[in-house]
Amino acid sequence: MQIEKLDRPAAASQDEKLENQYVNLQAILDELRSRDIPEETIGKINQEIRQVNSYTGTAKEVKKKIKAARSNILKLLEKELNLVPKNHYRNQWMAIGMSAFGLPLGVAFGASLGNMAFLSIGLPIGMVIGMAVGSGMDQKAQQEGRQLNVDLVY
Repeated sequence: MQIEKLDRPAAASQDEKLENQYVNLQAILDELRSRDIPEETIGKINQEIRQVNSYTGTAKEVKKKIKAARSNILKLLEKELNLVPKNHYRNQWMAIGMSAFGLPLGVAFGASLGNMAFLSIGLPIGMVIGMAVGSGMDQKAQQEGRQLNVDLVY
């Protein structure tokens, strides 16, 4: 079984953002075609592609549908095959670092200095810590061959 072809939306030539979403999803599918993927997973991916191909609506609605399909496909790949796009862990851990490390550090700075205005000092520190952890995880995924050669466009 092969991954089905994604049909280009008619409105893509007029809407640059829709074109970017289409190109991004197409790049993910092209990358997946070059890998050995189980039949069951291909069936689920093809179901998402069929939904996008059969969807009719305004350019904005089609763009939302493509984003949702891309998100569903990436979640499926991460869950079943442990495949992730470039910088996936870095982006994920950046937010975790800000909340799990940055806020407590900021509260500690603010409490120790007696001025809670220093709360904001912890956020960039936590962001850097999170990005470092995530970048390490991204490098490990690349070495193990679990990283898709695709940069996501939001």
